[in-house]
Amino acid sequence: MKKVSGFLLLTWFLGSAFAGQQPGSSSTTPNQAAPGTASQAAPDNRISVRVEMVNVLATVTDKKNHLVLNLNKDDLQVLENNQPQKVQFFSRETDLPLRIGMLIDSSNSIRDRLRFEQEAAIEFLNDALRPGKDQAFVVGFDVEPQLLQDYTDDVDKLGTAIRNIEAGGGTGLYDAIFFACKQKMLIFPPPEPYLRRVMIIISDGQDNQSEHTREEALSMAQRAEVTIFAISTSQGGSNAGTGPNSRGDRVLTRLAQETGGRAFFPFEATDLTANFQEIARELRSQYSLAYVSTNPAHDGTFRSIRIEPRDKNLRVRTKAGYFALTTP
Repeated sequence: MKKVSGFLLLTWFLGSAFAGQQPGSSSTTPNQAAPGTASQAAPDNRISVRVEMVNVLATVTDKKNHLVLNLNKDDLQVLENNQPQKVQFFSRETDLPLRIGMLIDSSNSIRDRLRFEQEAAIEFLNDALRPGKDQAFVVGFDVEPQLLQDYTDDVDKLGTAIRNIEAGGGTGLYDAIFFACKQKMLIFPPPEPYLRRVMIIISDGQDNQSEHTREEALSMAQRAEVTIFAISTSQGGSNAGTGPNSRGDRVLTRLAQETGGRAFFPFEATDLTANFQEIARELRSQYSLAYVSTNPAHDGTFRSIRIEPRDKNLRVRTKAGYFALTTP
């Protein structure tokens, strides 16, 4: 979900009041240019009015966690701070450009599993990246994060960077998230203002070196409109002391849930490939919704978002909310 500045043109007819131009149909997404948008030269009898759109990406599953792909706009209700919002744009998104941050824990705690994790990550990028459309970068982190490969669609360069990661040192997970979000995902230049920003974290979720707190890392991810998918490297899946009940995995779960992503807890290294395949499928199987908030204040506050399905047997996963813009 990304806050995008949409532009609606209001036409001034001589001798009459301003009349609003209607946005596109419900199947039109806000990143699709409609005729007469502000990116074109406006005639003398028109003025541009800036309207801030809130864009939300959502994943819908049934009780068996199977993706549900045949819903329409009226099947979902969006609430911001518990107030219903009118969805103005809706589509079943499969083609948004991806910007992927691959964060790989290289601390001593994952030494035994690092090689297999590297190969699984490379295989994922081979499957997920579309040359000329999607890009990814690689950050390795132990005591501190290190950008090993900047944005590129060249999987060979990304693979080389991933294979060059060597294990050693403590773990600064929160610093790595904060760094990657702020430096690489918070602002991305035109001409593509509406992108799917995804962070994939391969880690045990433990942190013993960061200067930033967990909440600071999460806040930066939310400001950057990043969806986090986390793959735990804790050995033994849900065995005692590891898995979803361990402290590190609870951290990974919260990071994923608050940003609309998902956490995975493979029992063994060979399960990683299946986890990456699930992430790839989900990235192409989401719904895109956009609305103009009923709260026009530019106060910089965090606003919660909830999407409720009309069919109570379905489950919707989306980010917990967004930060409103502030008045310049």
